[in-house]
Amino acid sequence: MQPLLSIENLKTVFSTTRGDIRAVDGVSLSLDAGETLGVVGESGCGKTMLALSIMRLIPANGQIAAGRILFDGLDLLSLPEEDMREKRGSDIAMIFQEPMTSLNPVLRIGDQIAEAIRLHQNVPSKEALARSVGLLDEVGIPQPERRVKDYPHQLSGGMRQRVMIAMAMSCHPRLLLADEPTTALDVTIQAQILNLISNLKEKNNMAVILITHDLGVVAEAAQKVAVMYAGKTVETSDVENLFANPLHPYTRGLIESRPSGCSSGMTTDSDTRLKTIRGTVPSLYELPSGCRFSERCDLVETVCRQAEPELVEIEKGHFAACFVAERAVKR
Repeated sequence: MQPLLSIENLKTVFSTTRGDIRAVDGVSLSLDAGETLGVVGESGCGKTMLALSIMRLIPANGQIAAGRILFDGLDLLSLPEEDMREKRGSDIAMIFQEPMTSLNPVLRIGDQIAEAIRLHQNVPSKEALARSVGLLDEVGIPQPERRVKDYPHQLSGGMRQRVMIAMAMSCHPRLLLADEPTTALDVTIQAQILNLISNLKEKNNMAVILITHDLGVVAEAAQKVAVMYAGKTVETSDVENLFANPLHPYTRGLIESRPSGCSSGMTTDSDTRLKTIRGTVPSLYELPSGCRFSERCDLVETVCRQAEPELVEIEKGHFAACFVAERAVKR
């Protein structure tokens, strides 16, 4: 049985005045219907650009230079733009990171949701608006009959995010891309939004790609995880194995740098210092030779600076791009 989504060696390149940069560089992933894949990594690792590449919404100075994006066996990269426009919203939908910049500030939210329904389902305006009320109710917005008449600025951040989810779910997509859907929300609202997405996924047997920098979110909501670094996938696994036995030093660093102890983010021992990953994600203009993580890695060896490791299956279903991890398992 083929996966719902299969990404093969995807490369997204941007032309700039300083030269070409590879924002997504050879990424391969797969996802079944009903699964949630968490994509994690620091800012600048290529997570959002991966999602925009799937949607074919990359900025004008970028292009998908290689690879395939198979959705239910159909290569999205081979579709004419008009056909791809039909796929967006109907079969594949995206929740963007900041709803205030994604919603039109001069249109009522009911009209914005109704527009998405009319575009893809060809229903009368009155019926589309009625469906908008039902969608707002489904995503937990109180008094939906009144809220459809509100403008985005009249809603809280959590309610705006729920509106974005309602718009994304308006045509019952089979794949949902959620780009940092809980950013800038307080902890209680974050949990509500994640539960909402999870419930909608179960109800519609929908696949979800959840983009986040928070491994706690991944542990809570995902079944599979892909760790990205400087445009490449450095580790993929099911969530349980990743947390029990992280193979790549970058993944271990991300896990160890998380606060432990209690959900408020404070450690239980006041003398315990948080671990950190030294340095920063390299500029895509000045990537190090060999492994892209080599300049920040405490386990770096000579070979790491000489050649770039491939993503290989080190344990069953557990892939990593690391010479040190590969050699350790073979011993």
